[in-house]
Amino acid sequence: MPRHDGRRPDELRPVSIETNFLAHAEGSALVKFGGTWVICAVSMEDRVPGFLRGTGSGWVTAEYGMLPRSTNTRTDREAARGRQSGRSMEIQRLIGRALRSVTNLELLGERNFTVDCDVLKADGGTRTASITGSCVALAQALNRLVVDGIVGSLPMTGLVGAVSVGVVEGQPLLDLDYPEDSTAEVDFNLVMTDDGRFVEVQGTAEGQAFDRAMMDLLIDRGAGGIRELIELQRAALAGLGIEL
Repeated sequence: MPRHDGRRPDELRPVSIETNFLAHAEGSALVKFGGTWVICAVSMEDRVPGFLRGTGSGWVTAEYGMLPRSTNTRTDREAARGRQSGRSMEIQRLIGRALRSVTNLELLGERNFTVDCDVLKADGGTRTASITGSCVALAQALNRLVVDGIVGSLPMTGLVGAVSVGVVEGQPLLDLDYPEDSTAEVDFNLVMTDDGRFVEVQGTAEGQAFDRAMMDLLIDRGAGGIRELIELQRAALAGLGIEL
């Protein structure tokens, strides 16, 4: 059965990564997964959380938010509510974990890198787009340490990417948009490093339970999509002279 947008079951939406999108951030990227657009911007501070003071080690963390009209109807700003939603906290913790999985924190010195992920347009997969774009933005920021002679080589062990997969009307699909995600019987988010290791495998049956064979198929389909995304990340960074 063809998808509503004409894609194959194993086909990503059109993906682009625009580097150096913001003039003042240490690293930034505008990532687009079809109708999902996210700005990822990195800020560096010469301080670390209390638990790392005196260790010589650095930290990478993230914050995530959606603009009020990134969705079909207006969503209140979380600042106006006085607290973040549980969803936002879950997503930003995931982004931070993903980035730390490919960062050599011991080489950063006592510096904190915060990645702000702001969703401009939401059409499904905002967390996976945020991770994919954040990795590119972080690489730009960390490369400044090399350019400035603070570290001898880029303190990253590789790249990390993320994508959604799911089962819609019995069919396993890669990179779900909102119409697909909202009707999926099974919903997965995969986060993987460029050497094929998993940071997160998060899967839920929204309707009927799924078997091991379907789970393996979804993971394989997602892994193929992430390999494509990592090549796009590499190409975007290579345009800046950053090799990973």
